[in-house]
Amino acid sequence: QVQLQESGPGLVRPSQTLSLTCTVSGGSITTNYYYWSWVRRPPGKELEWMGAISYSGNTYYTPALESRTSISRDTSKNRFTLQLSSVTPEDTAVYYCARCPPRTVVSDTRDCDYWGQGTQVTVSP
Repeated sequence: QVQLQESGPGLVRPSQTLSLTCTVSGGSITTNYYYWSWVRRPPGKELEWMGAISYSGNTYYTPALESRTSISRDTSKNRFTLQLSSVTPEDTAVYYCARCPPRTVVSDTRDCDYWGQGTQVTVSP
């Protein structure tokens, strides 16, 4: 059973960089096929796919966030990390990590089969 767990600060100040880590157990992030994604849900809005890192380490981002987003990984610890720079209150959301099919853009997050429980991040002075 694959399990994902997000971790990171729950409060970030405006203009700072949000950093979250997803630790994966029960499966390797280097296993051929799956991409490992970050998804968020702002209050009152739909799920938004932010980006992913492939099993080989290639990264893909949604165009609207690409200039501020970086996803990296530590294969020795089987985890991957999201960094979102220059945050504003509009970046307040529940952030999820998920295992998704190998697509450069995930238009339907229902295609992702394993999810973390989500972590609330609030951007506030």
